[in-house]
Amino acid sequence: MMSSKSTSGAYVWIWLPGSTEPVVAGKLTTIGEDLVFNYGRSYLNREDAIPIYDVELPLRSGVLPLLDGLRIPNCIRDAAPDAWGRRVIMNKVLGTSSVEIDTTQLTELTYLLESGSDRIGALDFQLSPTEYIPRWSANATLEELSKAAEKVELGVPLSPDLDQALLHGSSIGGARPKALIGGDSKKYIAKFSSVSDLYSVVKAEYVAMRLAHTVGLDVAPVSLKRVLGKDVLLIERFDRVPADGDWLRRHMISALTLFELDDMTARYASYEQFAEIIRHRFKNPTETLRELYARLVYNVLCGNTDDHARNHAAFWDGECLELTPAYDICPQPRTGNEASHAMQIHGTNNMSQIEVCLQAAPAFLLTRNQAWDIASGQVEMIRANWDGVCGEAGLSEIDMKVLQDRQFLNPYSIIGL
Repeated sequence: MMSSKSTSGAYVWIWLPGSTEPVVAGKLTTIGEDLVFNYGRSYLNREDAIPIYDVELPLRSGVLPLLDGLRIPNCIRDAAPDAWGRRVIMNKVLGTSSVEIDTTQLTELTYLLESGSDRIGALDFQLSPTEYIPRWSANATLEELSKAAEKVELGVPLSPDLDQALLHGSSIGGARPKALIGGDSKKYIAKFSSVSDLYSVVKAEYVAMRLAHTVGLDVAPVSLKRVLGKDVLLIERFDRVPADGDWLRRHMISALTLFELDDMTARYASYEQFAEIIRHRFKNPTETLRELYARLVYNVLCGNTDDHARNHAAFWDGECLELTPAYDICPQPRTGNEASHAMQIHGTNNMSQIEVCLQAAPAFLLTRNQAWDIASGQVEMIRANWDGVCGEAGLSEIDMKVLQDRQFLNPYSIIGL
């Protein structure tokens, strides 16, 4: 185990556009409770250097001040593990007691330095400014990874090989059990069933992602596997591009970074504000606005109320932003009809209703009639393809009833349609 718990800094390495090898960009340093960043002189002297994100970390020398309210640059925090990855790291560092210990027991630097190197996006973190040593995983099957994920949920220590294999995927976001797996031409995120699942959450996400593609959204391809009697969802990674036996890494930032918010203030994130950022800063803003609006509508129609700002992201090439394919579209349980979304939709209204989406249409440069056509068209496509996609997933009648009319096309959400 590395000495990351006691270090006061870490070097940030970046894969520049078109490159299969990383270079050191600069250093993160602890100052009080904050982590601040400054670029290295050698990086600033490169002709191909790009800002990690120009709003937060423009290309200039010296320690760069944090945006108001932040303790770490958001574009750096985007590369850190979230709830699941932190549990994996706690299991490794703290052992079985990690089930009861709060994740703040370990520092943010520890999470950055202990998590796997194949993290989402194009950054990694090292103790050295001159030698890049990746933290790769031991080869492990889906069966072994599934068992390991269940042990972490239960707080059971892992063998060294499984520890390293599961640690490989500890840098990706989200709260559910998952791992990273690779192939010759594609890489995947594997999402496992949880010991606490009351219904087939994995199949529900598969259905939601497949129907999202059917209604015309730009969405990451998915497939289902059956492993040890449990469902596993494989999501194709879109931040990796094969290149002559190696991989290019596409740099990404979350919508939370675009909003200049942190996890404590994420409730103020707004689809309308997102639309404004797109109008001013994104490639192909008109087409992107329509895509984001269609995703908003679909989130309402499928019951994906966990559409928080870390579940939206953009590619960043140093000059322009471009919306990534949609991911983490997962219907959420609801006990009644009313539900609210993680992001505000129109003004401060975040209620899960198509009518609220229609009111927000002008922010996306859409007329009410155009917005209506998007919503009604999605309803028709969901209904027309429901049985076929549920059949692909092998959903039981009970699970279909749980999803249909409760999460998908809930009567409250489609009042007026």
